[in-house]
Amino acid sequence: MQGNYVMNYLAARGPKLQNFVTISLIQLACRITKFGWFDDDRFREIFKEATDFLALASQDHYLIGLKILNFLVMEMNQKLQKFKFEIYGESGSIHPDYSSHRFDGYQSKLVSSPDSLSSVCIEGGTKCCALHNMNKEYKYLRVGANSAMPLTLHRKIATSFKDQFLLQIFQISLTSLHQLKSEVPDELRRVPISLALRCLSFDFVGSPVDESSEEFGTVQLPASWRPLLQDPSTVQIFFDYYKVNDTSVSKEALECLVRLASVRRSLFVEDPARSQFLSHLMSGTREILQTGQGLADHGNYHEFCRLLGRFKVNYQLSELLNVEFYGEWLGLVAEFTTKSLLSWQWASNSVYYLLSLWSRLVTSVPYLKGDTPSLLDETVPKITEGFITSRINSVQASFADNSPDPDNPLENAESLQDQLESLPYLCRFKYESCSLFIINIMEPLLQAYTARSRLPASGDAAELSVIEGQIAWMVHIIAAILKIRQTVGCSQDSQELFDAELAARVLQLINITDTGVHAQRYQEISKQRLDRAILIFVQNFRRSYVGDQAMHASKQLYARLSELLGLTDHLVLLNVIVGKIATNLKCYAECEDVIDHTLSLFQELASGYMTGKLLLKLESTKFIIANHSRENFPFLEEYRCVRSRTNFYYILGCLVFMEDGPVKFRSFMEPLLQVAVNLEASADAAFRTDVVKYAFTGLMRDLRGIAMATNSRRTYGLLFDWLYPSRMPLLLRAISLLTDEPEVTTPLLKFMSEFVLNKAQRLTFDSSSPNGILLFREITLCGNYVNFGVFELYGDRALADALDISLKMTLSIPLSDILTFKKLSKAYYGYMEVLFNNHITINSVLNLDTSTFVHIVTSLESGLKGLDTGISTQCASAIDSLAAFYFNNITAGDNPPSPAALNLARHIGELPSLFPQILKSLFEIIIFEDAGNQWSLSRPILSLIMISEQMFSDLRAQILASQDIFCSLNTVISLELCYDSYTDPSNFLSCVTVINRRVIIDVMGVAANLEFYFKCLEQPSGLRSPA
Repeated sequence: MQGNYVMNYLAARGPKLQNFVTISLIQLACRITKFGWFDDDRFREIFKEATDFLALASQDHYLIGLKILNFLVMEMNQKLQKFKFEIYGESGSIHPDYSSHRFDGYQSKLVSSPDSLSSVCIEGGTKCCALHNMNKEYKYLRVGANSAMPLTLHRKIATSFKDQFLLQIFQISLTSLHQLKSEVPDELRRVPISLALRCLSFDFVGSPVDESSEEFGTVQLPASWRPLLQDPSTVQIFFDYYKVNDTSVSKEALECLVRLASVRRSLFVEDPARSQFLSHLMSGTREILQTGQGLADHGNYHEFCRLLGRFKVNYQLSELLNVEFYGEWLGLVAEFTTKSLLSWQWASNSVYYLLSLWSRLVTSVPYLKGDTPSLLDETVPKITEGFITSRINSVQASFADNSPDPDNPLENAESLQDQLESLPYLCRFKYESCSLFIINIMEPLLQAYTARSRLPASGDAAELSVIEGQIAWMVHIIAAILKIRQTVGCSQDSQELFDAELAARVLQLINITDTGVHAQRYQEISKQRLDRAILIFVQNFRRSYVGDQAMHASKQLYARLSELLGLTDHLVLLNVIVGKIATNLKCYAECEDVIDHTLSLFQELASGYMTGKLLLKLESTKFIIANHSRENFPFLEEYRCVRSRTNFYYILGCLVFMEDGPVKFRSFMEPLLQVAVNLEASADAAFRTDVVKYAFTGLMRDLRGIAMATNSRRTYGLLFDWLYPSRMPLLLRAISLLTDEPEVTTPLLKFMSEFVLNKAQRLTFDSSSPNGILLFREITLCGNYVNFGVFELYGDRALADALDISLKMTLSIPLSDILTFKKLSKAYYGYMEVLFNNHITINSVLNLDTSTFVHIVTSLESGLKGLDTGISTQCASAIDSLAAFYFNNITAGDNPPSPAALNLARHIGELPSLFPQILKSLFEIIIFEDAGNQWSLSRPILSLIMISEQMFSDLRAQILASQDIFCSLNTVISLELCYDSYTDPSNFLSCVTVINRRVIIDVMGVAANLEFYFKCLEQPSGLRSPA
């Protein structure tokens, strides 16, 4: 066997080989082992062969044996990936030497120059090929990845390996760790600790963890591991290895402890065993906290924080309290947390786990039984105050210049969310003292900020920026607290009063930020950060306390806000919020981030039914609706904010359409009408100027936003009557004069695409109205709102001419460009799907010459083989329509064939291999690839088979005759289907899906299985799902 050869080679020459060669050979042996796991029991002898290495006297052989086990566990745990390469030339043609149009492998390495492909190397896969001196016309390559092994097969192999060998391998790792504690080379320590970590990180139950995330759930160790974990030496050995000076070893030892702390609770049948295990973990961490050993290394520090964070995830607070030295341990963790908060630059990414631990502890207090004190009343307030103080101090310490800093949490929303996620629970645990602490910090800052607004602008800008940064932190903290309404620690009414006290400070701040010298600082980064913080506060506060139900349930809060600020109800509060929204839209003309965040808040308010109705009652909202010109909102003129225009008018459209009446709509559209009139009055030459182009593109973006807001027949009719027919000449004129200006044509086409989109059946006109036909005649090729057969019936050439010119435009694009550019591919294949599904009878595609027709169909075949599931689905739909048309009108047609059918028959007669080639490609994809859209790809197979039984028989014989190739590639199919009767032949599609779900590797039975597969396809009505 190949595995034995590799093992013998490693035994004979392994100690003398370079490390990378040894690792590559081990990976090869492990990969072969996995693929042959169920084929022959000899493949499973690799475990015994690895242990033979451990029994040899040589230290080098011992290390090789550990490496074999290490990579074996890794190989069995990972799901393999298969990479697909597509190579084609300028015309979209496939390289003649690689007509299969794909190469499959499990790991890939590509070496390519910008102009020509020099080589492709696929390591460890089914083929290894080098494309040297390739003709330069074949220079396009696309790479994609999908599953190389069915997930069910991977899980079967992993489960079998876990049940037979994983525990023994873990025991070997522990034995090796005990034996190698003495003075040995660092390499010998690293490999067994890495092996133990891989064993503990194994996917035991088929729920893989996201490798990009540091969070994971419970480690589901099997019950057979229980004696090993109940042995105190198992945990102790990792604490011992943590003390090793090698930081890579100590870090992995902590990772092992993190996973041991996450072991499922049910593994310990009796409570004393679980308590002993917990006590041992707490004892080890207590020693580390006392000595501080190893924590100077950042990797160790981070993993240790993760270890502490796992204690409350897997254990109850009552269990922690029962540990004898709980008080000492808690005090050490509190001291460690406080120091970490002070060292915010060092521990910024690690504090999250510590705060998570404390938040979980305090949320468990209400469920704690007994009289044993938790000691959290004294420690948690200090930690909360320490966190808030550290955030305030960080502003001054990190302030170098007033410029964007990607590492600053105030600039990074994700980092800010992580830091503040646990804070609300800590603050509300002792809410009264915490709120007073926040107010005592906030008041001096507000006073200083208010005083600064009265000073001249030439004052100390740096100091003012620091104040704004500190206030921004406090606003974020208050926003995080108000985001969660929790009733632990004090009553609901008292919490509302404290919420009102904190909210009043931020609402008071809103009245200050846009007055005096602050009104001149909208270009400053610190001012923008502060306003973004205010917007987040408003969003969180609105979700908790704005709305009819929230108002009735929050009387205490509004009563207190009335006393402090005169805000008697949520309508008055909404007026303040909308006023801030209007101010931001007026003043932040060049800050796209603040504009987008402001519009997000505005949209959130407008999209709610009750809040939307309330907005319409406010004078500030009425002002925005009545005065939405660029003079009042300068961001509409700013090029950097052009994308925000669409969202702005979408929000305004939603508000306007909440009220019935064309009068208000026409009044709202007056500024846009004026822009349109001015554009219509412009000379043709003026359309080339930047001013006119920007005005036109702005109008298109604005109209697109309004069109997006029309979700009913009534609202769509208002916009349609405004636009058609009076405004349509302007659009046709612009597209005619500026065809070569994509910055103009793209917004125009996007608007028209939205305008004719029949979402929510909004394109419904009266039965006596011709508007549907007029709109279809003007713009579209599909939409399901008009019967376009009337055009041919009444001799109207509009649709035929549109299809003709659009097809000519499409054919002018090189197929290589279509396949290279993703957006172009989606547009092209979407157009082809519409063309073949809806307009195949119109003399367009079928009326072309044979070479052009074949070019189009070949492009559909290329799309089938592509990497994009959506595109392959569109191609399958188009091919299904073409094959069904051929079958209905030529193969099984009773009436004389139409001119379109005769043209199709002529094309197929000149190239009879066209349909067989497509059918072959579909079979290759269905049988040998793990496609995510098998049902869609199966549809054209049935249509093609029904065209010619001989074509299907020849293809079946061809595939069966190539079985030796499949065996050599280790790619075969075993089918487990039973017979029954289906009355509906359409069940053929589901049968193909069932077949693919039952795919497993079976080297010995390929011929019989493929023969059975094709018998199933010959009798689709005779298949049933497996019992």
